[in-house]
Amino acid sequence: MIRVLIADDHAVLRSGLRRLVDAQADMEAVGEAADGRGAIQQVLEVTPDVVLLDITMPGPRADEVIQQIVTQRPETRVLMLTMHDDPFLARAMLAAGASGYVVKMAGEAELVAAIRAVHAGRTFVDASLAGMLTAGPPANGSADRAGTSRRRLSRREQEVLELLSQGYTSREIAQRIRVGIKSVETYRRRLAQKLGLKRRTDIIRYALEVGILDATRVSPQGN
Repeated sequence: MIRVLIADDHAVLRSGLRRLVDAQADMEAVGEAADGRGAIQQVLEVTPDVVLLDITMPGPRADEVIQQIVTQRPETRVLMLTMHDDPFLARAMLAAGASGYVVKMAGEAELVAAIRAVHAGRTFVDASLAGMLTAGPPANGSADRAGTSRRRLSRREQEVLELLSQGYTSREIAQRIRVGIKSVETYRRRLAQKLGLKRRTDIIRYALEVGILDATRVSPQGN
């Protein structure tokens, strides 16, 4: 039997995933977790073969959760289950130690196949992203243009950009750089105006392109 731990902060989704897993003749759901710390603790307590791990949950960043799981229990495989259909994030999660990446819009058959694949020691990537992952990193021209745009930012805007790309929320950034949260929101609006970075995934992609962010330190968590 493939022992599966389900880690997601939505109880309804966890319940549905548990039913799907338990319906398979070769699988059983052995535990649930609603945040990153709970996932790490449950891995040590119930020793699953595979962890279905949501990227965006309360607690530690997704890359930290993955790294702690694979370090503390190398036998456990981590399969990311996420709404983020972004090849940069997929690369980052795989670089952090995940064995697979599946988008939540995938069908039940694909998710079940992914669980079996990572349990067997293979890497599984959602079909919608597989082609983009093999395309390689952005071209030098793209990175050069991004770097030129970055030079238009003030020192404080660059600081906020870096912290956003690392997964910090506006409130956390305000505390770290000792300004009001309204000031941070103003900096974020300027980033959107100057660079077109409106979503968290846009910020992460840009940060990877210009070298602000290393692929193993990515998390789309936060607002």
